[in-house]
Amino acid sequence: MDKHQVLKQYFGYDSFREGQEFFVDKILSGQDVLGIMPTGAGKSLCFQIPALMMDGITLVISPLISLMKDQVGSLNQAGIHAAYLNSSLTAGQYSKALGFARQGRYPIIYVAPERLLTEEFLNFALNVNIKMVAVDEAHCVSQWGQDFRPSYLKIVEFIRQLPTRPVVAAFTATATKEVRDDIIDILELQEPAVLTTGFDRKNLYFGVASPKDRYHAVQNYVETHPDDSGIIYCLTRKAVEDVWQRLRQAGVMVTRYHAGLSDEERRRNQDDFIYDRAPVMVATNAFGMGIDKSNVRYVLHYGMPKNIESYYQEAGRAGRDGEPAECILFYNGQDVITNQFFIDHNEDNQELDPITRQIVMERDRDRLKRMTFYCFTNDCLRDYVLRYFGEYGSNFCGNCQNCITQFEEVDITKAATALLGCVSTSGQRYGVNVIIDTVHGANTAKIRQYQMNRNPYYAAAADVPVYRLRKIINELMIRELLIVTNDEYAVVKLTKDAARFLECSETIVMKMAKELERPLKEKTEKKAKKSMAGSSLLTETDQDLFEQLRALRLELAREEKIPPYLIFSDKTLLSMCVIKPKDKVKMLSVSGVGTFKYEKYGEKFLACINNYLS
Repeated sequence: MDKHQVLKQYFGYDSFREGQEFFVDKILSGQDVLGIMPTGAGKSLCFQIPALMMDGITLVISPLISLMKDQVGSLNQAGIHAAYLNSSLTAGQYSKALGFARQGRYPIIYVAPERLLTEEFLNFALNVNIKMVAVDEAHCVSQWGQDFRPSYLKIVEFIRQLPTRPVVAAFTATATKEVRDDIIDILELQEPAVLTTGFDRKNLYFGVASPKDRYHAVQNYVETHPDDSGIIYCLTRKAVEDVWQRLRQAGVMVTRYHAGLSDEERRRNQDDFIYDRAPVMVATNAFGMGIDKSNVRYVLHYGMPKNIESYYQEAGRAGRDGEPAECILFYNGQDVITNQFFIDHNEDNQELDPITRQIVMERDRDRLKRMTFYCFTNDCLRDYVLRYFGEYGSNFCGNCQNCITQFEEVDITKAATALLGCVSTSGQRYGVNVIIDTVHGANTAKIRQYQMNRNPYYAAAADVPVYRLRKIINELMIRELLIVTNDEYAVVKLTKDAARFLECSETIVMKMAKELERPLKEKTEKKAKKSMAGSSLLTETDQDLFEQLRALRLELAREEKIPPYLIFSDKTLLSMCVIKPKDKVKMLSVSGVGTFKYEKYGEKFLACINNYLS
């Protein structure tokens, strides 16, 4: 079979997505590759299709057990023999899997990096024909990446020991230029074909909110999306427990995931989410990598992550099927302090020498600052993220909160001068709240205690609302006229540019929303129907067919004890609703329906469609 026949027969697609054919061709020609493709862009097919066409074994290095299980489950559902080798197998299961692998039963084997240099696995690898080593989540090899894993450094040592060097293919979804260079150097890629297909996920809506009651805002969102599956990320285990408990009490089918739970409970809760028994997951960032659940319609962040890489990777777990999905970050100023604590006490950095550890911490602080600015900016949120990764667009996407909010240009020179002047004349000794209260003219015990009511800028901006002064001080930080120190008391200080501004009295204009944001509940209620998969494509009547197909899929999944999306994705069910196939030929024209899956499920779905039409 050629690459197009493999694509159709096993995966059910008629054409390649952007970048996929490029990587397939390069790998088949024997060239190393490095692919940077966004979550949901189909990275796996780039190495799975060549693996099925090569004469030999492809090893896929994968960081997490859940990722391996998911990928191998998907391959088996498509009629492809694949296996994984990791610590979840008993000694007997591991030996049996290796035995089958020696017999050539598996063209694709997923393996944890920790296993590569073990005696048993090395003995196997040195005596079989390994044609390709595919490194998934390749950013884990770089200590400058957001998810460095020392075990990934074993990969190159393993490859050096093989009798014949295989093709090495590395893939990741999020990597800055520095991380890309690191991947090439550390994995010793030889003249690799490098392609970045772009980081943009056009189907994702991005928003930032700073509600007074963060939990209430999250509950409102979940309750206005009752038929959707979603993930709620929290910064701490304590927050996970709190949100999970309160949502349960509110009647939401919800589960939880964090490192404080037992392995068995984490596995059970993850399965409940994947199998749609509990469609809402509340979790720390310990959850998600390798979870290929295609029908996640929203990702909410109950707190700001510590860097853009982590945020975009976590948000990218929404809408993997290409259908509309929403990513909303609920920000609170305390999030900065929490993340600063994590950075200062990062146990992952203990393996580094003191100088390198200090450099990494400074880098992490800078990333935290850039993440914080994301929460403040009035520019296009999507463009802000893309610029971070080196892509430059029009600064208007039309599908983020800032792009659909009406702004006006406001002269903030007077208030900005008051804020900067107050910081200067108070000796740069106080935090944001004290500075804002001073220029606003607050008569509090703290202001009197610090004698800030005698400051020359006291009440200089009494006519500006406190919430607006806070926005202006955030704008001054984005423009790098102010900085907030990373120490325990988070003191506001001037930069060199601030001193020049106070001397020259330049005019500062910033974008301000024309009206206060509507309550999030009102906004989400209006967006709820739109955010449901397929509602923009289907008539109200066809939506009924979609629900019938989903019900059939769930019934089959429960019979086979597999996640529903492994049978067909929501996108494939939507295509069925649009095409309404009446026979095998038409059903095979549906995107995502391959020969193997048709033989297994096609007639049952055809019967459901024909019953509906009649």
